[in-house]
Amino acid sequence: MGSGTRAEGEFGSRLRALRTRAALSQDELSHASGVSVRALADLERGRSRGPQRRTVEALARALGLDPDQTGQLEAAARAGRPRPRADAVPAAHHPLALPRDIGDFTARGPALDHLAALVERAGSAPDPACAPVVVIPGQPGLGKTSFAVHAAHRLAARFPDGQFSLDLHGTDPEPTDPGEALGRLLRALGLPARSLPAAARDRSGLLRSVLRERRALLLLDNAADEAQVRPLLPGPGRSLTLVTSRRALTGLESVDRIELALLRREEAVELLTRIVGPERVREEAQAARDLADLCGHLPLAVRIAGQRLAGRPRERLARLVARLGDEGRRLDALEAGGLRVRAAFSLSYGQLEPDARTLLRRASLAAGPDFSAETAALLAGLEPARAARIAEDLVDAGLLIPDAEYERYRFHDLLRLFAAERTADEDSPQERAAAEDRTALWMLRRATAAALRFDVDHHRDNPTGDPDPARAPAGREEARRWLEAERAQWLAGLRSAQAAGHHRTVVDAAEAMHWFSDLNQHWEVWVEVFRRAVESARALGSRREEAVHLNYLAWSYNLCVHDPRAALAAADAALLVARDVGDLLQTGWALGYGAGALHRIGRVQESIDRLHEAALCLRAQDSPQARLGELTVLNTLGTHLRQAGRAEEALDMHRRCEAICDAGMPGQQPELIAVYGAAARQQTGNDLAALGRWGEAEAPLRRALAHFEAVRMPAWSEPARLDLGVVLRRLARWDEAGQTLRAARDGLGRLNSPRALEAAEELRELDRLTTGG
Repeated sequence: MGSGTRAEGEFGSRLRALRTRAALSQDELSHASGVSVRALADLERGRSRGPQRRTVEALARALGLDPDQTGQLEAAARAGRPRPRADAVPAAHHPLALPRDIGDFTARGPALDHLAALVERAGSAPDPACAPVVVIPGQPGLGKTSFAVHAAHRLAARFPDGQFSLDLHGTDPEPTDPGEALGRLLRALGLPARSLPAAARDRSGLLRSVLRERRALLLLDNAADEAQVRPLLPGPGRSLTLVTSRRALTGLESVDRIELALLRREEAVELLTRIVGPERVREEAQAARDLADLCGHLPLAVRIAGQRLAGRPRERLARLVARLGDEGRRLDALEAGGLRVRAAFSLSYGQLEPDARTLLRRASLAAGPDFSAETAALLAGLEPARAARIAEDLVDAGLLIPDAEYERYRFHDLLRLFAAERTADEDSPQERAAAEDRTALWMLRRATAAALRFDVDHHRDNPTGDPDPARAPAGREEARRWLEAERAQWLAGLRSAQAAGHHRTVVDAAEAMHWFSDLNQHWEVWVEVFRRAVESARALGSRREEAVHLNYLAWSYNLCVHDPRAALAAADAALLVARDVGDLLQTGWALGYGAGALHRIGRVQESIDRLHEAALCLRAQDSPQARLGELTVLNTLGTHLRQAGRAEEALDMHRRCEAICDAGMPGQQPELIAVYGAAARQQTGNDLAALGRWGEAEAPLRRALAHFEAVRMPAWSEPARLDLGVVLRRLARWDEAGQTLRAARDGLGRLNSPRALEAAEELRELDRLTTGG
């Protein structure tokens, strides 16, 4: 006992003396060596009995020791390390040796560092209550086993009592029994077979007893579930257990987790380079990047592609890229000998219960990059609650990727192709068509009901028609979130409904979207929505609705995709139809939308003339809708007059518009008129700016911006922000102007607005003024 104490004290005192002689603090030595400050303090106080060789070598390098000094420090450390018990000596050779390491292993540096730090902390703890256990879960093909094997080889020197690897066959029809696994581990650890208890529970206790005094590394690969793994885990001690599994194993207590991500593009190219050689990658650098992308940055897929190319040294990378570019053949091409992406996915798919298999493959029919449990339920023909539970199970199985915030899911690209193959093979064309039609009509009904919450003509707080009222979005904010999240799905539903001849459904859905679209002008989908509505109105023979949706289409070309020539064509078509059916309201709107397009094309006087005609047409009517149209036309006319150099006339017109809005408009909702009032106020500010009355221009612009932000209308707020930034620059309030203009540039960029260029130019001018450049 006394000699052990002297040895332990010798290492601590020797380390302290060497550090002092090198004039290093513990913080400085920690930074230089990579050993934590806490571990250094424990070593110097003698609380840690003997660091591993790798730690000693790191300290020696940081202290600048010569070979003799390093040897003395290692001898002192060796004396403090625990020795194996005589009654259970690990076999010098055993059948559970680690698999061969992969020489071209790539990336995963942060995960390896995290694991090394965890081992370092556990090794320096005075009396660890729990030996470290690290779970490495993830989807098929992520490289979990390769990572665990590589990490085990890197850490092997820290575990002198042996490294043991056991395949638990978690993806087999019959995974390894825990009792059998325990027997194999105990025999490999040196216990005679005849001494092993028969019961799995007793074997588990024996394993914990043996490992308590050992420094061993266990790699439990391909675990099936928590029940299989739990008996194999050590108790107190300094051993390390790595567990890989396609399942999350969230039921395991007191474990660390390493979540491996997909490779970054540059990492995938690096792996490819290490497999096929740098010359081939240099010669076809873009093809190598394309290959990485087509493999979805999935390590298994990249490796298969690389192995395939390595076996065909004359084949061009571009040839494989062309083959992988065909989605129908991509999984066929991702095979190299016994390595197959499809086979990796099939193992997991085969373990699912029938409803889960149905949901997984039918989810590949969903539109867009992700989908909700609601969509999956419709496609699979399951109750929503049941589908939600299955979706979460598929996440735990590594087959779906969950959204971090919302109850939405997505596939890895290759898994989506696999699921699409399965639905093509296992579901008849009639079943798939029925699933898609059911989903399309349901989604359109929900989208129509949600959009009607924004219908200011009828102000429907509780619109009817939702297919599941109990789970329908409650209120405008929830409706907005749903319409945005499910945009791809209800748009796909619109296409499907039109293709199936449900033209009334298409027109009604588009009409319901009208006011909601005004709040989200930056969505380019409105062109398609209203174009399809025009086609369906024609199919129905409804000329009035054709005129309505041609006007909406002109609006979307003008403001959503900034194509004034297409807008003018649509507005002119609307004008012809409206006049033909005698609809004065749509005639007025068509003149107004056409004027907007003419102005953008540069035909300014023609635009002003059309706006005057539109105002007269709308003024002759007495409906609330006509009054709103007239207000819109007058506001636009004022803007065009200002841009034609007639700012005084414009200011007078915009102040009249403000007064109309402030007084209210019978038959229209106050919140709608408030938005139009803010629009008039914005233009009043711009008129004052055009007259050089910069100080007066600031207040109306600020009020307009505040209102647009409050009602969450980015397509309106960001141009107002730009206008305000210009005024602030003119007022020489440089810092505030810079902040406002940068925000406007970024916001307009997100909206794909042409005015983003104007904001960038204003920022350059500001920089010139403030730097003298």
